[in-house]
Amino acid sequence: MTPKLYSFWRSSAAFRVRIALNLKGVSYEVIPMHLSKNGGEQIGETYGSKNPNRLVPLFEDGQKSIHQSLAIIEYLEETQSEPALLPSSAIDRAWVRAIAMDIASDIHPINNLRVLRYLIKKLGITNEAKDEWYQHWIKIGLESIEKQLGNDSRVGGFAYGDYPGLIDVCLVPQLFNALSAKVDMSPFPTLMRIYSECMKLPAFIEASWEKQIDAEGLNPVTPPQK
Repeated sequence: MTPKLYSFWRSSAAFRVRIALNLKGVSYEVIPMHLSKNGGEQIGETYGSKNPNRLVPLFEDGQKSIHQSLAIIEYLEETQSEPALLPSSAIDRAWVRAIAMDIASDIHPINNLRVLRYLIKKLGITNEAKDEWYQHWIKIGLESIEKQLGNDSRVGGFAYGDYPGLIDVCLVPQLFNALSAKVDMSPFPTLMRIYSECMKLPAFIEASWEKQIDAEGLNPVTPPQK
């Protein structure tokens, strides 16, 4: 039975899982969930019965159902060991997981669609103030990641060594968001170098926004040419 991924084309969390599935060579079916149309398809009872937190992604592997992107990726790592997305040593695995969580737990949630929607609809802030909020937290988060990756000997062609792994899986979707929001990326040369390497690979290209069956419009995140 082909695994199913409930996904939205611009969801960073779903994007991470798409990349991981592609890197692992796992065939899967995308079930699009539009997060805005008709108030959000994820709000409906049909999806809510599968995933009570009503967020994407949700991964179904036969009778098994897993939510939360990092939990899905860890499941893939344990069930599809090659190619590995985590290092072999305990300390390096901890380092990789910590940076991945910096992105997935600290940067991304503050700029999540439902948070931005709440700022506008419930708190009444302007679009300009919402955009300022968005850029502020992305910049602070990326500054930290740049410092961590900028001078660490573990960094190679990718965030850890010379093969893409968990950090890259989390980083690229966050950089898509930053580029789409027109954040000045010049302070982040290490991150943009890694981004460029990742976006040469089919696993990342095929997981990207414009390649999704539910994509709307053209790819807005082409990095500036040097």
